[in-house]
Amino acid sequence: MEVFGSSGARGIAGTELTPEFVLTVAQAAGTVWEADRAAVATDTRLTGQMFADATASGLAGVGLDVDRLGVTPTPAIGRYCEQEAIPGVMLTASHNPPEYNGVKLIGADGIELSIDRLERIEAHALGEEFDLVPWEFVGESREIDTANATYRQSLIDAVDTDRIADADLTVALDPGHGAGGLVSPEFYRELGCKVVTVNAQLDGRFPGRMPEPVPENLDDLSRLVTAADADVGIAHDGDADRSVFFDEQGQFIDGNASLAALAERELSAGDHTVAAVNVSQRLVDVCERVDAELELTPIGASHIITRIKELWTAGETVPIAGEGNGGVFFPNHRLVRDGPYIGAKFLELIAERPASEVVTPYQDYHSTRVNLAYGSEAERRTMLSAAEDYVKTADAEISTLDGYRLDYGDSWVLVRPSGTEPKIRIVAEATTADRAEELATDLADVVRAAVE
Repeated sequence: MEVFGSSGARGIAGTELTPEFVLTVAQAAGTVWEADRAAVATDTRLTGQMFADATASGLAGVGLDVDRLGVTPTPAIGRYCEQEAIPGVMLTASHNPPEYNGVKLIGADGIELSIDRLERIEAHALGEEFDLVPWEFVGESREIDTANATYRQSLIDAVDTDRIADADLTVALDPGHGAGGLVSPEFYRELGCKVVTVNAQLDGRFPGRMPEPVPENLDDLSRLVTAADADVGIAHDGDADRSVFFDEQGQFIDGNASLAALAERELSAGDHTVAAVNVSQRLVDVCERVDAELELTPIGASHIITRIKELWTAGETVPIAGEGNGGVFFPNHRLVRDGPYIGAKFLELIAERPASEVVTPYQDYHSTRVNLAYGSEAERRTMLSAAEDYVKTADAEISTLDGYRLDYGDSWVLVRPSGTEPKIRIVAEATTADRAEELATDLADVVRAAVE
């Protein structure tokens, strides 16, 4: 797809992602959707209002009325769309830096669109095929201020509130200046937790930390956990569809370890789970222990959603799915990545034993990653060509499902172009930190040298 990457369309606002482009996508989506109304929401980015205006204009131009939700987490607009049975547009760049913005499209079932639906909309956008309506039939807009409260109540209704409340937990929370700041603090307090926060004020400049919830951005949360004697630290990305965790000692929990812990609780023999090609051996081990089937897809929520729907059609059960970046699906709840809900499910796990003990069985692996920026499409091609040459000489099992993954039995390394940023990403995992570092560094040196 040329318009939509691994998680919608994203780019630097004003240059790569323009109001004209967003208007075009909205017109295409409104043309394809069989709807007379759609929802529009934003995360906290400074360009959100501008793109929301462009989106509303595009939708109105093809005859759709527009419900404008304002600043809202991605799972909250999904909940609103499901409740109202209307599609929606979320303006967010998720974990990307503040200069970025993006477009996610959501169906009337509250779920991000599958690949085939995105391709239909993309074809209309690229071909400029829009069902524009005469002036007297253009859509109207209205402001909706209840979406976040309704979403929060739906979360409370979906988790084991008594189990969490009885544990008397203290939660250190870092919404990262993102949309989760409107929901998560109050949600966890309503679950009976004491909540202390950092970076909870809404600010699209992201002054306290960048939106991506990775260890190097979360020092403040680590310190808050220890200072507040908290039982757990929870961090979201910019649109709050992910959660990552710190244990009670202020130590970062690898997202692959928390996914494995959550999966072991959810999966039973005969179940299926779906993960991306960068899946950790931790999840593989869980599936082997419980006799569940693991399905792999290219990286990105839309690929995982598409595969889950295919499995459902085939009559299979998929109680959990996701990636090791904190983006976990609980399809029996809703087929969305839902940061506040993911956090609550982890609170259920630590209600009777410390977070450090919960993840201890999944700490036998070490991972590392390297991001290599490129400045042009020519550089991108050169770097990927160097990676391909490296792969051809490797004594490993090779997967080309998404980029190149080399499996060495007790370790693996993956190299692929980012679907959201101008970067080549390299991720490695092994039973020792030195081996993971060696795998990532060796490949990164080859790829980097190709453009130096």
